[in-house]
Amino acid sequence: MAENVLSTPGHLVSLAARGFARLSESRLKPLGFGVGQLPVLVALKDGNASTQRDLARFAKVEQPPMAQMLARMERDGLIERTPDPVDGRSSRIVLTRAAQERMPVAIATLFQGNREALAGFTQAEEAQLIDLLTRLIANLDQMAGAEAR
Repeated sequence: MAENVLSTPGHLVSLAARGFARLSESRLKPLGFGVGQLPVLVALKDGNASTQRDLARFAKVEQPPMAQMLARMERDGLIERTPDPVDGRSSRIVLTRAAQERMPVAIATLFQGNREALAGFTQAEEAQLIDLLTRLIANLDQMAGAEAR
């Protein structure tokens, strides 16, 4: 029996990711956020990054797209940049008060969307899915790193 390319994990994960992205985008837009901004928002909120370089690394994107995203976020009043006291060529990036105030609602909205998408899944199935996807992402990251060398 021939394999169906539309039933492969890669294709199904891609469909799921696009579905989550569409759902999240439609729910975050009224709050002034975009789904692509999530890694930046979370990293800044949690204190995991404060420079463009750190944010690009955290979000696993290249510097130019990160610079563009940060420029849009600054224009939209989500972030502020201040000179880095240690490195004058760099800037520290922080969430604005407005973004900080909307973050709890945005996070709750995303969790609600996940709960709805996983309707009918047991807690064990949800935990297993998270574990499997985490391992899959680690494998893909390892493969990408090997190919880059």
